[in-house]
Amino acid sequence: MPGLDTGNTGFMLVCTSLVMLMTPGLAFFYGGLVGRRNVLAIMIQSFVSMGWTTVIWFAVGYSLCFSGDVGGVIGNLDKAFLNGVSLNSPAPQNPSIPEFVFIAYQMMFAIITPALITGAFANRVTFKAYMVFLTAWLLFVYFPFVHMVWGGGILQRWGVLDFAGGIVVHNIAGVAALASVLYVGRRQVQDPGPHSIPLVALGTGLLWFGWYGFNAGSELRVDATTAVAFLNTDVAASFAAIAWLFTAWRLEKRPSFLGLLTGAVAGLATITPAAGFVSPTSAAIIGIVSGVVCYGAVALKNRLHWDDALDVWGVHGVGGFLGIVMLGVLATTAFNPNGTDGLIAGNPSFFAKEVAAVLLSSGWAFGFTFGMLWLIDRVTPVHVTPGAEELGLDQALHHEEAYLGSS
Repeated sequence: MPGLDTGNTGFMLVCTSLVMLMTPGLAFFYGGLVGRRNVLAIMIQSFVSMGWTTVIWFAVGYSLCFSGDVGGVIGNLDKAFLNGVSLNSPAPQNPSIPEFVFIAYQMMFAIITPALITGAFANRVTFKAYMVFLTAWLLFVYFPFVHMVWGGGILQRWGVLDFAGGIVVHNIAGVAALASVLYVGRRQVQDPGPHSIPLVALGTGLLWFGWYGFNAGSELRVDATTAVAFLNTDVAASFAAIAWLFTAWRLEKRPSFLGLLTGAVAGLATITPAAGFVSPTSAAIIGIVSGVVCYGAVALKNRLHWDDALDVWGVHGVGGFLGIVMLGVLATTAFNPNGTDGLIAGNPSFFAKEVAAVLLSSGWAFGFTFGMLWLIDRVTPVHVTPGAEELGLDQALHHEEAYLGSS
């Protein structure tokens, strides 16, 4: 194709592979956090998204996100089933790479985003209801925000920035998780998890590794901003992990490995929208703030007795919200000439736009998710039976065991 840059294309293929690896990483992360009788039930919810979301993305998802515009909210169906995409089609946001690469890269984001939500309602949602939920949530929450923020929709035209998914991925998934928790209700059988912190550590390592493709790859080319985003990803994750570790150590009187791992993920979620728009010093500040604030959000959740099983709201919902707000404060064109300046650099209007956008995304994600679950419950039960909870969902729903004799 004319204008093809093999370096950019090769880089984006690697980044696509890295983001793909994050979904199995998430499955391991969540799998280790639950009890032995529910490992497969939580892991299949991530892995099935790799299959089913790909089907939806191929059929209508890519087109609804990146083709045309209807009211600034959603795309059209001109590219449904990849109609009109050929070997010579350039990516809409970077003509130096093939559109096929862009389609694959964005598909990996679509796969992992709804899978993030599953940690909130672990051990208590039927698989049939989850499949309906996965489909509806992509269509009515994820695809509209991809279009609005990245696909030429109203928020992008307004000047809202989100480098790699603070709104589009983490905030809407985390707030949807909270809506799910409040609708589905508490587990009736106490889960003894986490059953395997080493499994959580493996998942964290895969997520952290994949996040370089998630954030640095969102520049869609290899340049200095790509390098800054790559470094900022690691800096924020590391500072957040240590901030969470020391905060928990002070308050709980012990250094927790699980806390260290959770803090790293919180830092990764929080830096995501800002990775390519801020300096490494700002990334360190974002990491410290996210480690402390997300720890506080989880503590608040516990005091309010919300049964967010794996702290999706506290880590991703609050992290994504915080990242967008801090982007509005700390953004600087000194580290991305194609970005903008934030509040500290003398641009309060950009800060106001970021705050307004993340408030909109939070309200939309909460309302649509809660309403969606109510409608799904009218068709098929969302909450599993008490007997299924007692037996464990691996056996009750899938008739399989992660470990011999785990039932």
